This record gives sequence, structure tokens and C-alpha cells, in this order.
Amino acid sequence: MISLAYCRHVTRQVLSRSKRMAALSDGELHSEGRRLQWEARGGTALKRLLPDVFALAIEASTRELGMTHYPVQIMGGVALFEGGIAEMQTGEGKTLTAVLPTALRAFAGKGCHVLTTNDYLAQRDASQMRPVYERLGLTTGCIQQPLDTAGRRAAYACDITYGTASEIGFDFLRDRLRSGASANSDKRRELFHRDSAEEAPVQRGQYFALVDEADSILVDEARTPLIIGLELPNRPAMVSLYRWANQVVAQLERGNDFIYDEKRRSAFLTDHGCRKIVLISKPALLDSIDTERIYQHVEKALTAYFGFTLDRDYIVVDDEVVIVDESTGRQMDGRKWQDGLHQAVEAKEAIPLSPQTGSGARVTIQTLFRRYEHLAGMTGTAAVARREFKRVYKRKVTVIPTHRRSRRTGLPTRIFATQAAKREAILQEITRLVTQKRAVLVGTPSVSASHALSARLEEEGLAHSILNAVQHEQEARIVEKAGLPGRITIATNMAGRGTDILLHEMVREAGGLHVIATEMHSSKRIDRQLIGRAARQGDPGSYQFFLSLQDELLTVLPPQKLHRLQRSARANRSGELSSGWLAMFQRIQRRLEKLHIKQRKQMLKQEQEQLKKYNRMGLDPFLELVEN
Repeated sequence: MISLAYCRHVTRQVLSRSKRMAALSDGELHSEGRRLQWEARGGTALKRLLPDVFALAIEASTRELGMTHYPVQIMGGVALFEGGIAEMQTGEGKTLTAVLPTALRAFAGKGCHVLTTNDYLAQRDASQMRPVYERLGLTTGCIQQPLDTAGRRAAYACDITYGTASEIGFDFLRDRLRSGASANSDKRRELFHRDSAEEAPVQRGQYFALVDEADSILVDEARTPLIIGLELPNRPAMVSLYRWANQVVAQLERGNDFIYDEKRRSAFLTDHGCRKIVLISKPALLDSIDTERIYQHVEKALTAYFGFTLDRDYIVVDDEVVIVDESTGRQMDGRKWQDGLHQAVEAKEAIPLSPQTGSGARVTIQTLFRRYEHLAGMTGTAAVARREFKRVYKRKVTVIPTHRRSRRTGLPTRIFATQAAKREAILQEITRLVTQKRAVLVGTPSVSASHALSARLEEEGLAHSILNAVQHEQEARIVEKAGLPGRITIATNMAGRGTDILLHEMVREAGGLHVIATEMHSSKRIDRQLIGRAARQGDPGSYQFFLSLQDELLTVLPPQKLHRLQRSARANRSGELSSGWLAMFQRIQRRLEKLHIKQRKQMLKQEQEQLKKYNRMGLDPFLELVEN
């Protein structure tokens, strides 16, 4: 860990230089920036330039934005420059902190990537910080959807490029495909038929990446590899198989014909189930498909039915299945589940089947960011994942103190036997808080849960806003009003990261924003991000969890065990249970966290073995499935 004593020592140096920078005219400040940039590109160690460049960036921020860095933000900047993961609590100004190490690294002229969790935040941060960078003589680009190849190349040519991890990752893979590094260049040309000018890579390389919400991107998203798919035409026989497999699901008996593993979200046919599948009547088109493949697609249909839920794991927009990210609650445009699962979900929803996808190129988040020469990250919840940051990325976590003492208050968790009883208790609590002129943020785990609570509030005549994957385009407007007196905002995890809810003075005087968490998530870090919306920057605020035995977290338990627990619950007249049940929720959450760590570990190990194998063969390891 980068010691706080060292960070404080450097911060004092920076603050001392800041006084000199403040006395400079705009022209002198510009000249100082050119001088420092010339030194950095001439080979002077960036560490020697840190106090002057940080002081220069602080003065530029003050003049352009009217925002001056606090000492703790400078400490965070030092930790980030040294290649660490800085844990900075929500509301401590991570966006402004990022300017310091990014500007210093950008002075080297090799290109810096600043990664956020979604396009909205990337565009917001790039637009907000562009004037500061321009005053320092640096250019800023932003990767957004849709952006053509020329636009992407121009954005990466800038000194600083903002974007999401997935966009940066897909551009990395597309560059591999363009490079002709694979042995099978004919296949590559089929994928990317471009003129000679467009064949050049869009990225300049992997020099420095600063990852905002590092635990979300580097840990949570690491379970899902980035894959560029090859569209394969849907043969009539395959379309028939997907539709038929979806119909067969209703004829199979769980526990007898198949086993469904809740933890791994996978279904497996038993011997009895396989025999039943063979005997079930099939369309004539399926005669050309071997029995083993039929088994596999029935298992995919079962997985789609039991493991993936509409308005939780995905939404349907214009007859298209759009995946929803569990940790952020946002749409993952352009992403598809592999190996026929996406088509199985489409068959389940009775919408047109999209073309099947093979894999043209792939890389995991872990491997992608381990390629950067310099990597840093910041988040409000890094300490919990410090072991994984150290093991996977060789990065240590530094916990940065808050600028002001936290005034966040946690109320006792309330647990109920049913969702209905829990929802009524939440309704009563919201009503009470609104009469006190508090602002209320209600966190829900899925789109469907947010709509169910919204319907109940409408019945009671309580005005409110919904922020979820369906309403993502109205995000800025909804967040802007979320801190007003009596305001009720229902949100999925979209409100958990990168969201700054500014409080009206009346709300501040009444006790600040109150966060109601309606369920526990599969990771404690996601819960902490949600409750971290309250009591930012020394403001007052509070939070409380409302749980039930019908929550999504408990669906990982075997159905028989879950039913047994629900039957044994002894609730009072309001349906509320004793606080002793909380230990069970915490135990399940820890179990899921360990499972996800294991999955990420296995994925990284498999990929590293494959990288070694393909390097020995002289092939591009990221195009492995193109080669086969």
C-alpha cells in the first residue's frame, strides 16, 4: 500500500507550489504548461515533475471550473499516479481528482485512457474537464456509440481519451483483427473489409489507464469476457430447434428430468430427461440435427427459463433482447450471450431470433488491463476487494481519508416474510419521510422491481420518478431533481455509481437524503455504493435495508430449502420477522461473492494458459476462435 504519510508529504509540496502558480497570469500559466510538457516528453522522470504539474492542474481547475482540489483529493491523485487503487468515499470528488494523475501522464505524449462505467458518465466527465485540459495544452477525446472508425481514431489521437471499458476493449480487439496478425488472414478480411487507410489501428497502444469505479469494471465485469462475434446465418433447422426446445421446457420435470444449479445458472438433463427428449415428437427439420446438439439446446432453453428473468437480467426493446448489467443496472448495448443462450432467451420471449454468433476475437477485462504499462483505479469500495486487486492486477489499495467527517446514519434492517408485506412497510416509511420534507432514494435490484413499487406508489397518489435501464435517457434530469424536498426517486443500480445528488437546503436541514435499499445484492460492494449516495461531502443522510424471504438473493437456494424456510418463518401481524434472519442473508451474500471470485480466477487461468499456447504457435492469442 502507498503510505498515507508519503501522500501527505507530496501533497504539502504540491500546495506549496500552488501558491506560486496562483500568482501567474494566464499567459505565464500557459508557458509553464508548455515548459513542463517539453520536459516530460524530453525524458525527465514524471515523478520529479509531479509537484509542479499537479499545482498547475489545480490552478487550471480553479480558473476554468471555480473548483480547487482539497488536500485529500491531491493525496488521491498521488496514490493514482503511483499506480495504486485509491478508495475514496462517494461524494469526495473523484472526477476532479482524476485530472491530476491524468494530466501528468498525458504530458508524456503517449495517450491516456480514462474509463467510466457508462457512456453518460464518460461524456459528462470529458465535457466537464475538457476546458481544464485545454488550459494545460492537452487535447481531449471521448469514445461514444455510435462513432465511426475515423472518429474513434481521432479520439484516441488526443492526449486524453474518455470511454467505457467495453468500448476501449472492443476497439482493442478490432485493432487485432485489422492488424493481420492472425495466420488466417482470409477470415480476417471477411470480418473487416476496409480500404488501406482504414486498416490502420485506431488505438495508439496501452500506456496509461485510469479506471473510475475500479471495482465495478476490474472486478464485477471481469466475469464476462469481451467478445466480437461473427454473425452466422440462421438455418431453418436451427430456428426450428430453438422454438421447439422452448416448448419442451414445459414438459420437463425439475429434479427428475433435469437439474438446475442456481449458483451457476446452468441446467443439466438427467438420463431420464434425455430419454424423454428422444421420445418427444419433433419437427421434420430436426432430423438433420444430431441428438447431442438437441440435448444442448434444451439445456440452454431451461437455463433461459429458470436463470434469466425479463426486466431483471434483460429488457425487450423493439423486439430485441437488451442485456442489463447487474452491477450498474444499465443497458449493455451490442452485447449478446454466447453459445445460443441469447437466441434461447429470444425464443422464450417469442420475438424474432437474431443471427447466431460465433467468436471472432475475445479478451477478458483482466487480461486487457494487465497489458497497460501504467494502471490506476479509484472507487468508494476498494478495500473489500484488495486481495483480488493485488493478485490479479498487482495493484495495492490506499484508503484516502474523507474531506469532512461522515454524517451517514444507518437504521436497523427490517425483514419480512413476503414481498407484499415488505412493500407496504416501505410505502409507510416513504410517506413518513416525505412529510418531513426529506428526499428519498429507493434502490431496487431490477427493472421489474422498480415498476412494481412504482405501481404501489401510484395507487397511493405519491409522485415519484423512476431511473432504470428503460429510462436511462432521462438520467441527468431525474438525478438533478432527486435532492428536492419530498422528492421520491426509485432507481436500480444506475443510481449507485457516479451519481451526485445535490441536496436542497430544506432537505439538508431536515436530515438529508434517505436511501431505502429494498434488497441485498450478490455483492456487498454494490450495496455500499447505493447507500453511499446519502451523506456526501459532510451532508447529513441516512439509509435502511428492507428485506424479505422472497427476495432475488435467496433464489440461489434449492427450491425445497427456500420453501421450508418460508414455511418456518414466524411473522408478526405486519409480516415482519425478527432481526435474527439477517445472518442468513449475509451468509448467502458471502457465498456468492466467493463463487464469483472463483469464477474470475478460473477464467483468468484458462486465458493465460491459452495465451501461452498461442504465443508458442506464433498466432495472435486474441483471435483464437478465428483460427480454428
